[in-house]
Amino acid sequence: MTKRLESKYKINRRLGVNLWGRAKSPIGKRAYGPGQHGQRRKQKPTDFGIQLMAKQKLKGYYGNIGEKQFRKYYEEAVRRKGDTSETLIELLERRLDTVIYRMKLAVTPFAARQFVNHGHITVNGKRLNIPSYIVKDNDQIEVKEKSKQLTAVLDATQSGERDVPEYIEIDHRAMRGRFLRAPKLSDVPYPVQMEPNLVVEFYSR
Repeated sequence: MTKRLESKYKINRRLGVNLWGRAKSPIGKRAYGPGQHGQRRKQKPTDFGIQLMAKQKLKGYYGNIGEKQFRKYYEEAVRRKGDTSETLIELLERRLDTVIYRMKLAVTPFAARQFVNHGHITVNGKRLNIPSYIVKDNDQIEVKEKSKQLTAVLDATQSGERDVPEYIEIDHRAMRGRFLRAPKLSDVPYPVQMEPNLVVEFYSR
């Protein structure tokens, strides 16, 4: 089993934060790491440890992206002009599974990835089952007609846990929306503080 398939709540406990801001997270009751050594006293983190934690939080938030793929996002962000940390966030927010999550068509990033994998989504009228597909400005994303009445989708659209951000447009009745523009870090509704600048420092050591 890959790290990607770990229990998302174990990720929460290992990082010590309610990463997705969900009421179901056990972090409030067990604010220590998972496993038999989870309650050991923590040592003061080093600069490396702080940078590593920032990277693990960002990777974990987007459905526990694999290290190889995550590093490619960093390398692409470096290659592009502008602030590397802002560009890294933009690339992650342009992932198709992230857009589905932001549209409230899935309750978690993990569910959004599975939803895309199973072929329930079209982009500009074409069926796409690649969660890492990079969505462009004004791309139209729609749930396939046969999938619009799935219980998981209906439950997600009615969830009050979070709101749809301003850089996303969605009509939940039609199950259709658009990615309007690239967000800045300050636009992204993270439930916890993200520090992509520390992620850049981690990889640029």
